[in-house]
Amino acid sequence: MTIHWCGTGLSAIPGLRRLIEAGHEVTVWNRTVEKAEDEVGDLTRRINAFTIEALSAEVQSGDVVVSMLPGDWHVPLAELCVEKGANFVSSSYIAPELRALDTAAREAGVALVNEVGLDPGIDHLMAHWLVADYLASPAYDVHNHISFISYCGGVPKHPNPFRYKFSWSPLGVLKALRSPSKSIRDYAPLDVARPWDAITSYAAPLPQPETFEVYPNRDSVPFMAQYHFDPAWQVKEFVRGTLRLNGWADAWSDVFTEIETASDARLKEMSDQFWADNAYGEDDPDRVIMCVGLKAEANGTPVYHKTYVMDAYGDARGTAMARLVSVPISLAVEAVLNRQIPAGVSAAPSDPKLVQNWLAEVDRLAQHLQVVDHLG
Repeated sequence: MTIHWCGTGLSAIPGLRRLIEAGHEVTVWNRTVEKAEDEVGDLTRRINAFTIEALSAEVQSGDVVVSMLPGDWHVPLAELCVEKGANFVSSSYIAPELRALDTAAREAGVALVNEVGLDPGIDHLMAHWLVADYLASPAYDVHNHISFISYCGGVPKHPNPFRYKFSWSPLGVLKALRSPSKSIRDYAPLDVARPWDAITSYAAPLPQPETFEVYPNRDSVPFMAQYHFDPAWQVKEFVRGTLRLNGWADAWSDVFTEIETASDARLKEMSDQFWADNAYGEDDPDRVIMCVGLKAEANGTPVYHKTYVMDAYGDARGTAMARLVSVPISLAVEAVLNRQIPAGVSAAPSDPKLVQNWLAEVDRLAQHLQVVDHLG
């Protein structure tokens, strides 16, 4: 069985190299062969120019196709996999068009696995661990009131005046800031048109306590079902969001004002300028912070409260972002090859053994990984 790894961008390389070094049959596909050779040419000569026609001619039943390409490619590649009887892995959120392939994938006996990068990905594993731990704890009671938070952010390890640096085109960041979000606050849906309308302060339980600015993103609500929340639970708070350095909102206030009405052409101009002014340099380490917390209260008193917290930064192994996105993808590929993930469309697994094994690997990737029990 062959792993067809499509895309050798900045966040792809550590996981790709891990699979090749482990002895798997890997064919690398990239739009620019020379760029792929620069990244993994010391390990393999199996590097091809990517077109979907060329890939289609090579994919066999039982193979795994990994898409590290732009999101527009995920559905066409997943459709190709169903047609060929091959499996599919990506780190991206499951689009409705991909979700619609579930029945066909089941009938074909193939796994279409998504949301297995950093965020989404590692955050899902932490959430599954916390929910399972809570359900097994003496504190569990269906009548408890539940609060859940999940915050993740990539920030510069050495803060700059802009309070942020870019490791790829800023255009995606700018467009995401124009997206609405939905979460749960005070037992009711909270709809926010723009992230900067809902920025709050969050104290991360790191070894050296640190506060960050956080805001909700996307639609958090469907993840309650994905994390196996009982529909009978009384959910006081449920939010998945983004974490930024303190001072970010002030540094970006003019950006918020302008992108509200900016044309696509103007957004592209802004993106180019941000890339020139605030891109990561070669000796400029990044940092990734993730905090996923679950609290249960009875009569207003916390009876369970734990937070899974991770802190990672760029080092001799490369950027933290690249490690934490691509290595979990490589773990998902191996799980598919080992038939540990069922057929159909799925996100990061909740199977306790896979959760434990993957988080143990994350522990080797991050400088700090810990479950903090706030009740001691």
